[in-house]
Amino acid sequence: MIYIILFGAVLFLAFSNGANDNFKGVATLFGSSTTDYRKAINWATITTLLGSISSVLLAGALVQNFSGKGLVPDDLVLSPDFAISIALGAAITVYIATKIGMPISTTHSLVGALAGSGVMAVGLSFNFERLGSTFLIPLILSPLMAAVLSLIAYFIFKKSRLALGVTKETCLCIENELKPVVEILNDDGSISLNRADGKTKLTISNYNDCVEVYRGNIFGISAQKALDAAHFLSSGVVSFARGLNDTPKIVGLLLVISVIDIEWGMLAVGILMAVGGLLKAKKVGHVISKDITPMNSGQGFTANLITGLLVTTASIHGLPVSTTHVSVGSIFGIGTATGQMKIKTVTQIILSWVLTLPVAALFSAGVFLILQQI
Repeated sequence: MIYIILFGAVLFLAFSNGANDNFKGVATLFGSSTTDYRKAINWATITTLLGSISSVLLAGALVQNFSGKGLVPDDLVLSPDFAISIALGAAITVYIATKIGMPISTTHSLVGALAGSGVMAVGLSFNFERLGSTFLIPLILSPLMAAVLSLIAYFIFKKSRLALGVTKETCLCIENELKPVVEILNDDGSISLNRADGKTKLTISNYNDCVEVYRGNIFGISAQKALDAAHFLSSGVVSFARGLNDTPKIVGLLLVISVIDIEWGMLAVGILMAVGGLLKAKKVGHVISKDITPMNSGQGFTANLITGLLVTTASIHGLPVSTTHVSVGSIFGIGTATGQMKIKTVTQIILSWVLTLPVAALFSAGVFLILQQI
C-alpha cells in the first residue's frame, strides 16, 4: 500500500511539474505572436515528452542526485516515507504556485523538500555541504548566467542583422478598403476607426500591441521565415531539454520501489508531465509570455537559444539547474536589453523563487512528521 501511495505522489508531482513548466520553452513563441497558444502548447508537449523518453539514456546522474543519496544516510533514502514526503512537499508547492500563476522551479521545490524531510529525519547529520555545492550553487548561478548570456547574444545578433541588411518593420494589415466614418476611443486607450457596414476596422493602439517583422533575405531566404523556423526549433530544443532535465529528478524518488524498472518510471512521469501541461499550463504561460516584457520573434529566439544551450549542457553533466530559472532569466536579459522589462512582474517572480525552498521544506517536513505518526 505504501508503494502505491508513493507512486501516486510522484505522479502528482509530475502533473504539477508539467502544469507549471511545460509552457516555458514555448512562451516566447506565444509572447511574440509567432503562433497561438494551442499550437505552442502542442509543440511543447511533443518535444517535452521526447526529452523525457531520451532521459533514460542521457540523464542517469540526475536520478541518483534527487533520490537524496549523499544528503542523508542510505537507509533513509530507501524509506518510502522519506520519498513520499519529498514528492508531496514539492508537488503541493508547485501546484499552489501554478494556481496563482507564478512560474517557480520544480527543481528548487525538490531541493527544499529534500532539505525539509532530511533535517526532520536526521537533524544536523544532514549533509548541508553537499546540498550547497551540488544543488544550491547551480540553482543560484544559472538564472544570472542566462540573463547575461541572452543580453550579450541580443546585441551580437542585432549587429549581425544590421550587417546583413535585414531591417525591422511594424506592420498593420487592413482588409478591403478603409472608409472610416466613426472614431471610437476604446477602454484600453486604443482608437478604432470603423466602416459603416462594419466589415473593416482600423485600430490604432500602443507600441506593445504592434507586430514587428523582419524585411530582407539571408542567403536567398526570407529573413522572417528563416527566423520563425529557427524560433520553433529553439523552442523545441528548450522543451526537449526540460523533459531531459526534469524527468530523472522526479523519477529519482521511485528508486525505493524496486519492482518498477526505472525506464517505465520515466515513461509514466513523462506522460503525466505532458497531461499536466495540456490541462493547466495557461495561467503560468501567460505570465511568462506577456507579463515580463514585450518581445518580437528575434528576441524570443535569442532567449530560447541561450536557454536550450544551458539546460541541455547541464542535463548531460548531471547539474540540477532549473529550466524555470534559466528560461525566465533569459527573458529577463532580453527585457533588460530592450529597456521594456516590467519591474512589478519581475519582483513578484523573484519573491516566489525566494519563498519556494522554505515553503517546500515546510510542507515536506510536515508530511514526513505525519507519516511517522501513522
